[in-house]
This record gives sequence, C-alpha cells and structure tokens, in this order.
Amino acid sequence: MARPVWSGVITFGLVTVPVRMYAATEDHTTHFHQLQRGTNDRVRNKRVNERTGKSVGYDDIVKGYEIADGQYVTVEREELEEIAPGKSQVIDVSGFVEADEVDPVYYVRSYYLSPGDEKYRKPYELLRAALESSAKTGIATFVMHGKEYLVALRAGENVLALHTLHWADEVRDPEEELSELPGRQRSDSKELKTARQLIDSMSTTFHPEDYSDRYEARVRALVQAKAEGEELTPEEGPPEATNVVDLSEALNRSIERARSGKKGGDGGRKTGGGRQKSTARDRTHPAKRRQSTSRSGTGAWKSRAGTSKSRTGAPKGRTGASKNTSPLRDLGKDELYRRAGDQGVKGRSKMTREQLLEALEALAGSGSSGKAA
Repeated sequence: MARPVWSGVITFGLVTVPVRMYAATEDHTTHFHQLQRGTNDRVRNKRVNERTGKSVGYDDIVKGYEIADGQYVTVEREELEEIAPGKSQVIDVSGFVEADEVDPVYYVRSYYLSPGDEKYRKPYELLRAALESSAKTGIATFVMHGKEYLVALRAGENVLALHTLHWADEVRDPEEELSELPGRQRSDSKELKTARQLIDSMSTTFHPEDYSDRYEARVRALVQAKAEGEELTPEEGPPEATNVVDLSEALNRSIERARSGKKGGDGGRKTGGGRQKSTARDRTHPAKRRQSTSRSGTGAWKSRAGTSKSRTGAPKGRTGASKNTSPLRDLGKDELYRRAGDQGVKGRSKMTREQLLEALEALAGSGSSGKAA
C-alpha cells in the first residue's frame, strides 16, 4: 500500500476538501554501485572538509551562499523553515483554465490525491466530476517540505491528479537560447503539405501499454548475459540524416510505407472497438496494468536470457527452408517491430529481432492475431 507524501486540504471558493497526496509514478531504472576497477570493493561518497580532508558529520553542515570569491552567507535549516511561505498545508486553487493552455514544458512531477477521510468522499468526487465535465484544469499553489509549488489540478477517471509545474522564470525562451532555429515554413509549400499527409497516414490512438523502455530492457539483458558469461549483440546504429535534396522523395516514400502497413491491419488501435473498450479505464490508471505487464515482462526477460547463446544461429524450431523462404527475413528490426504492433504481439518491446521474427512467422503460419495471445 502506498504511503502519502503530503496531506492537507484543497480550497476553491469557500469549499475545503481534505486530501492525501501520493506519488503517481515510480522509477524502474537499473541502479549500479560504484566499484574500484578490477575489484569488488565499493566506492562511496563521503562528506569531507575540502581544506582539511577530514570527514564532517551531517549535523555540522550548514548551507552557504557565495556572495564573493570565498565569502559565504550561512543559513541554518531552522531559518529556512521560519520563512517558508505558508504553514497551513493548503492547495489554494486560484482559478481554472483550459487544459491545453498549460504548455507541457511546464509539467514536472505527477501525484494522485485521495480523500483525507471517508466522510470527505462526497466533496472530493464533486470536485473531480466538476473538473471532468467542464474539461478544466485548476491552477493552485501549495507548500511541501519547505518549498512552494505551482501546480495543475485535473480530473482523472476516478481520481484527482496533481502535477507540479515549473515557475515561469524557470522555463527558457527557445528564441533566446537556440541560435539555430529556422524561420517558419510557408503554409502553402509542397513539402509542408506532404509532411501533413505523412502525419495523417501515421495517425493512431495512444495506448501507453504499447510502449516500453527498450533501453532499460537491454541494460538488464546485458547484466544477465555478463552474469552468465555471455555476450550481447549490439543494437543497430541510428539512421543517417535525410539529405535535404531528397526530402520530398523521403516524405512520399514514408507515406507509401505507412499506408501499406495499415492495409495489413491496425492491431485494434483505431477501429478495434473490443480493444478500446477493454483498455479505456486502464489507460487512465497505469497501476491497474502493473501485475499483468510485470508477468509478461518476466516472461520476455527469461526468453531473452535463454536465447542469448544462439543469437548467431537459427532459433530452435525453425527449419532451413523457412529461413530461406520467409519474406520477413529481409526486414529490419524497426519494420518487424512495427508489424508486430499492427498484429498486437504482446511483449514486443522487449524482443530481439529474432524473437520478433519468430512471433510474426508463427502468426503468419497459424493465420491468427497476437491480440488473442
């Protein structure tokens, strides 16, 4: 069960709703310890006096702001707490805006809010439903751990979500920071029209569960392979930049490729009503999918580790004839991955090229779809 990171009240107008705040996301990054090369000896960071080289205890450390070279103003933690803005723990909603008025560059972290007690469920749900039906986002400020935050308050399907925002002076102006920005494209240019056609041909609906951290999966596979004394084949390098002279041709070929891919089926992303109904609620709350995705992720992990020895040869169960006759053998990993997405192959984001090939060939042989797998 998650533990609240903050508790207080939401106020809008004369209405006050007690709430508890929980982190909405979690880190899945593989964390490494620091070791001295050639040994298993841990390397640790220590607080030391720069002048004497001696260790300094946490209680003997104060914050210092440099006002001149080597000259500091020291500030105690208690002094910072005394001047912290507001101590009433209130999420003070100052107004409501259209959701798209908040540029995504302002978003920092996401949290879920729950009613502070069972007796406050009604006003909590009233605020959530009002935000949902009005399609508005509340803008508020509140204090947590001695720091004031600007936040956006919005309605999820069954929960209030809170997003911390950057302050205006923390967001850089791209016109001032980036000297390489090109001028605006003419709205009637042929290339722009072709680019819009490409976007239209690639348009789909967003299903977060279709995307996984492939780099993180490769890191774990690397650790597993090294633990077993094996090697991991490197990923293909990035494609070369498109030649400006060939830009129009590249756009047109991209449109043809996108359209031909959709003819083979869209994997339920746009017209698959069954899939959309089954995932409509889960897309709002990724936590609901955690158990099922962790199981499938474990299976893909075991499969990856188990096939690392035979990466240079044909996987088990594939005959020489199928290797030579399958038209899929000539496709790169990116195209195989796209086709696996069209067929609804589960766990594809953690698959190697050979595993993607095996899955697609198995589907082609059985005439079925991965969505039922």
